[in-house]
Amino acid sequence: MFSVHVYRFADIGLQKNDYFCTKFKNMELHEAIAIEQETLSDYEIERGKPMPSRNHSLVQTQIGFLLKRDFGKEFSFLSEAEINFLPKNAVPDICIYPKMQVNFEEEDVIRMPAPPITAIEILSPKQALEDVVAKARDIYFPNGVKSVWVVMISLKTVAIIAPNTEPKYFPSGELLDPATNIRLTVNEIFQA
Repeated sequence: MFSVHVYRFADIGLQKNDYFCTKFKNMELHEAIAIEQETLSDYEIERGKPMPSRNHSLVQTQIGFLLKRDFGKEFSFLSEAEINFLPKNAVPDICIYPKMQVNFEEEDVIRMPAPPITAIEILSPKQALEDVVAKARDIYFPNGVKSVWVVMISLKTVAIIAPNTEPKYFPSGELLDPATNIRLTVNEIFQA
């Protein structure tokens, strides 16, 4: 199986590079992309990101539960919501918005027109940290997102990045999101 990174590079418009030269020595870029797209699931193609795993799903559910339990009166939390961004839409694992008043009898919103305060990205086994950091830098921050959590399950660590600041890493103790003042105990995030 080829790496999912081929699809991601093509999706953001990058040209032939060293990765392609070593992975697909005598292929043209469009041939390598076609082969790679054949190995992707419908989920990955539709959302433009890797298929989540069991651990990813457990951690995503746990973060959503903790956020709702501790901060549900102040914020709204959306899971897998597509957001209208330039140059392309994005689907973070969890978004944190100011508290929304929702009437479920009204027409639903398919794509969120405004950016969240915070986007939470949980690394999947096939996802590279560099891809998520690039998404934060090139898509989230230019569109108004104030902070991004990068949850690294295998390291039981959360990194919080914000525009024009150094990332803060939380391998234990309490994490603090400077954009929302949300505080969570890291150990609770990784409890199944």
